[in-house]
Amino acid sequence: MPRVVLYQPQIPPNTGNVARTCAATGTELHLIEPLGFTISDRHLRRAGLDYWPFVSLVCHGDLEAFQQHRRRQGGRLVALSSRADAAYTDFDFLADDWLLFGRETDGLPTALQATADARLGIPMARSARDAAGGVRSLNLSVSVGIVLFEALRQLGAHAGVRD
Repeated sequence: MPRVVLYQPQIPPNTGNVARTCAATGTELHLIEPLGFTISDRHLRRAGLDYWPFVSLVCHGDLEAFQQHRRRQGGRLVALSSRADAAYTDFDFLADDWLLFGRETDGLPTALQATADARLGIPMARSARDAAGGVRSLNLSVSVGIVLFEALRQLGAHAGVRD
């Protein structure tokens, strides 16, 4: 199953909401430090509600520690960016992909994006992007949900889930 990776997340409720999505889907959540909060932050815990025991959480002390872990595990690094080469809807996900999402304020560093096997974006209406002061990107937890559920749909990972 694909794994979700948050690069230096800064806003506790976003990470809590991502953790809740990961708990609901049985998806591993990897956090690359430094974080903009502590794991014990009450806002983080509140956003994840009582689902934290169901989250497979792995924290990495820095980017290099994550990259070493990923190389040992195998799989493609799939970076999500507003400066993407392709839309996530045009991509064939694999079960061992690492879905990498950037910081809420400035996304993924260009150098990190360059190490990815693919760089994908979420299409938005042109008028929303072009408007002065318009929408530059979606909320982190919304973006994770959109891309993760597409990957799971493609992989048939939830074919037996009941309504």
